[in-house]
Amino acid sequence: MKDQFQRKFRVLENNDERILMLLNQASTVIYGKEQEMRLALSTFLSGGHLLVEDIPGVGKTTFVTCMAQLLGLRLSRIQFTNDLLPSDIIGASIFSEETRKFHFHPGPIFGEVVLGDELNRANPKTQSAFLQAMEEHRVTVDGISHELPTPFFVVATQNPQTQVGTYPLPESQLDRFMMRLSLGYPNPDAETKMLADGNPRLRVAGLKSVFNPEEFCAMQARSQQTKVSLPIVKYVQSILAHSRAAQSGLSPRAGILLLQVARGWAFLEGRDMVLPEDIQALAPHVLEHRLPPQSSLSIQSLLKTVPVP
Repeated sequence: MKDQFQRKFRVLENNDERILMLLNQASTVIYGKEQEMRLALSTFLSGGHLLVEDIPGVGKTTFVTCMAQLLGLRLSRIQFTNDLLPSDIIGASIFSEETRKFHFHPGPIFGEVVLGDELNRANPKTQSAFLQAMEEHRVTVDGISHELPTPFFVVATQNPQTQVGTYPLPESQLDRFMMRLSLGYPNPDAETKMLADGNPRLRVAGLKSVFNPEEFCAMQARSQQTKVSLPIVKYVQSILAHSRAAQSGLSPRAGILLLQVARGWAFLEGRDMVLPEDIQALAPHVLEHRLPPQSSLSIQSLLKTVPVP
């Protein structure tokens, strides 16, 4: 069974056994989404934030809950609505009659995995409450900074903008997400098994954590030691430069995050160096949502234009 699973996920023998255990357990809850699991895990290994965009009912929340449970991280869920306020997320200073002082009461953003459910149903002011937290891993209230836990990930779900009651995420917000992915409909075999087995959220409760926060942070550090050669760096820089020639203008941050997550992806493959194939596999998920909405350029066409080292 182990050998079959290793071939399925293309994880090599020199990788951590617990990665295989995690992916194996996740596949007992989320059927037919092996590629998406590995994309999410590589994002977490790289310390990035994840945006999951799709229609309601395809398992976005279950997907995130499953991954947090297996990683042994504390999940904090925020259900975004149009009347949600920034203080409902960050927390607030409340006056105590006993001490005659204001005391900060942290909000749900003080979790290790923060699930922002239907992020684009909140108004732009509330969405912006995430910006400092995602960039600096701390929040500021009344001029005082409060550090967020380590590790800290924001995983937001988003409904298509064509749905009623959604607000488009500003470009500054989208740029904070290392990766965007879509789950899509399950294949017929996976959907048949899902229908037969019933509610997948019931199976999440039976999952056993594979890591604890300290172990996962140590694995993060090891994954980021994966080597990136100068030709790979120049390849990524050429992708950025070609996008600017097409007036789509990918920023240096886009390239930094692409190389960062490529290290995590190569680590999952059991390699100690990043290959051009890693960049090509990840670029659509890391770069596509950073293109201006009016851009006619696609990342796939960009990859076909830029010479591979």
